[in-house]
Amino acid sequence: MIAVLIPAHNEATLIGACLRSVKLAAEHAELNEEVRIVVAVDRCEDATAAIARALGAHVIDVSSPGGVGLARAEAAALAVSWGARWLAMTDADTTVPQDWLVEQLRHRADAFCGIVEVEDWEDYAVEVQRAFLMGQCTLDGHTRVHGANMGVSADFYMRCGGFLPLRCSEDVALVDALMGIDARIARMARPVVRTSARRSARASGGFSDFIKHVERTSLQVGVEPIAVL
Repeated sequence: MIAVLIPAHNEATLIGACLRSVKLAAEHAELNEEVRIVVAVDRCEDATAAIARALGAHVIDVSSPGGVGLARAEAAALAVSWGARWLAMTDADTTVPQDWLVEQLRHRADAFCGIVEVEDWEDYAVEVQRAFLMGQCTLDGHTRVHGANMGVSADFYMRCGGFLPLRCSEDVALVDALMGIDARIARMARPVVRTSARRSARASGGFSDFIKHVERTSLQVGVEPIAVL
């Protein structure tokens, strides 16, 4: 069984599109395996949980004090208790392609790290978009880590200690831990997921804050755009 883990903090506007895309990936003709979706509702004050349940996801409330690291960890713990063999991760403001799960598994690695594209640039200037694209890597073997496009075998997830209850960079910490136990990580340019560059960040230090940092630096004369982490 495969589990898809999605942390969500006040994501009523976008969680529906995310879940519909994941369900299409779960129905891929080459998969032939049960897929369960876990939405970890983190201090939500909107209809995120109701929408997720209506679309067939398993919804859990994240323990206090919350945060994205704890949300991912508790979703993963539930999936492991079900006997999931693979844990795929994305974010509630992200949509995945139909071959997302099939391609994660195709490499027969211990973990998968993919890349992201921005779907909605909101009011960001063309210079900011250009700076982001210049810093992107579109080749296999990249060093990017995005919690919106990751996967790991349940075995190696448990062996490396799992997600830490961090407020940000929990995805980077997990990959560092996997590298520490010599996990085979498929760092692939495809499949790409599409995410939001919204200014209203749900997690401090996450992708939204990174894009705002790119904006600050790219609009300064003589400052080179920095690479996406």
